[in-house]
Amino acid sequence: MAWIRTIPPEEASGALKREYEAAVRRAGRVFHIVRVQSLNPAVLHESMRFYSAVMHGPSPLTRLQRELLATVVSIANRCHY
Repeated sequence: MAWIRTIPPEEASGALKREYEAAVRRAGRVFHIVRVQSLNPAVLHESMRFYSAVMHGPSPLTRLQRELLATVVSIANRCHY
């Protein structure tokens, strides 16, 4: 299993702290997929914008269909969703 250094929420400052705070508002905690991007807060910010556009933006797919697709892909990749 790969190991990637991350910055824990209690050590975050500046832009990263703001991203972590936004993550807590969105999901109630800072998930690993967010922490793994912690060394580059600008990329984390754009990643969250992309996720929001894909999952909440205009689409011919319903929100449920998008969540189901994300779940199936995660299972196929043996990724904890």
